Amino acid sequence: MGLRAVCIHGHFYQPPREDPLSGTIPDEIGAEPFPNWNIRILHECYQPNANLKNFKKVSFNIGPTLLKWIESYDPTTYHAIIEQENENFHAFGVGNGMAQAYHHVILPLANQRDKITQIKWGIADFEHRFGHQPQGMWLPETAVDLETLAILSDNHIKFTMLAPWQVENHPDLSKNEPFYVELPGHRDPMIVFLYNQNLSTSISFYSEATRNAENFVQNWLEPEIGTSPNKDDHITLIASDGELYGHHKPFRDKFLSHMLNGALHQRNIEITYPGRWLLTHQPSKFIQVSEYTSWSCHHGIIRWMGECDCTPGAVWKAPLRWGLERIAEDLDQIYRGYLGTYTQHPWELRNDYIHVLLQEVSLENLLKQHINQTMTAREIERIGMLLAAQYERQRIFTSCGWFFEYFHRIEPQNNIAYAAQAIWLTNQATGNDLKQKAVALLKKVKDQRTGLRGDTVFTERYQRTQDYSEDNLRYFNPSSNFVT
Repeated sequence: MGLRAVCIHGHFYQPPREDPLSGTIPDEIGAEPFPNWNIRILHECYQPNANLKNFKKVSFNIGPTLLKWIESYDPTTYHAIIEQENENFHAFGVGNGMAQAYHHVILPLANQRDKITQIKWGIADFEHRFGHQPQGMWLPETAVDLETLAILSDNHIKFTMLAPWQVENHPDLSKNEPFYVELPGHRDPMIVFLYNQNLSTSISFYSEATRNAENFVQNWLEPEIGTSPNKDDHITLIASDGELYGHHKPFRDKFLSHMLNGALHQRNIEITYPGRWLLTHQPSKFIQVSEYTSWSCHHGIIRWMGECDCTPGAVWKAPLRWGLERIAEDLDQIYRGYLGTYTQHPWELRNDYIHVLLQEVSLENLLKQHINQTMTAREIERIGMLLAAQYERQRIFTSCGWFFEYFHRIEPQNNIAYAAQAIWLTNQATGNDLKQKAVALLKKVKDQRTGLRGDTVFTERYQRTQDYSEDNLRYFNPSSNFVT
């Protein structure tokens, strides 16, 4: 008789709500009785799920920027999440946490250097917090292409998760097993787990399905996976936003707890997670991924580069993407040119800058590892500014800036603020002034409802950056290891 196993995955992530300069979250209308949405979601989701020890029994990823905020605001919940994951790692040698690309960038839209940086930063952040290497990585919006999977493999990531429509049709395709994806360049294949579409949709969008855990297992889960004995072991993956459990749907944290601790056991269904499953079950079939697809939009990755049917009328998206890409190219050219007199490997230096951000190493010591010459304090400061500019330049492609329909929301305006800060820092370090070019590039970004334009947002944020730096010199002091 085969083993029936279920894995429930929670993707925990929030758009960055921090003020791009001060790093504090302003009061937000609608979050009452809490001052902002981060705190409200913490109390409705992250805290209760940690208290119920749900993080021990689900597969999960938490966005690095979100986990950083939880650590600073609620250390008790933060450490509870870490400890619950570590219990599995110590018991089985593999944990149930997955890493995530650092800034929630749509990786197929990023150039190869940015893919590498985002993946390396995400892995380093996971190792810093959980104390061990991740075996899996969650791709933002599960957006996928072969180059991204190849870079995952190069960085010792063994598996990821995708929606079932993100792979090519295959006559032997089953929902109940992982698959190999062949990679270019004689790399080891990537393992892909496909989540069950019917169950994941039901748990995410049909409130009736999750009112009672025993009812869900009996009337939704078992009809999908079958109740008859099967000679083969099989795993059923259910994936959703983690905030579903208590925030999007009240009391679903308790639903999840009862399903994990009672309802599934009563039906002789084992709870597992990908790393543990792969200890005894390796894939036997190969599939091909459908590149440039995602789990959250059936139009692929168009949503993050232009107008699609999910966000009709969002004509501002394409010029925002085009303008920020041109700004990023100019910033990279200046960075590469300036660092070229110090090192032949400026991008490796950028990749390792995450260890300064995590306060594992000082900026000065990091530079000593990469630059074989004596530098003055002013030289160190200028390189520190350029690395800080590269941090901001990474942030400008945070996916949240293109997800919603309207430009006047905080998310796209924050992406422009990051660009303003990157340009200001680059000017301070090198004297190269990209301000007027950025204004021209962003002029065509316009909200159809309010008339708000991208160049207006950029000009205001650039001036605010300049004013803020005069009052808060520590903000741009690399020795403080402080970046927004």
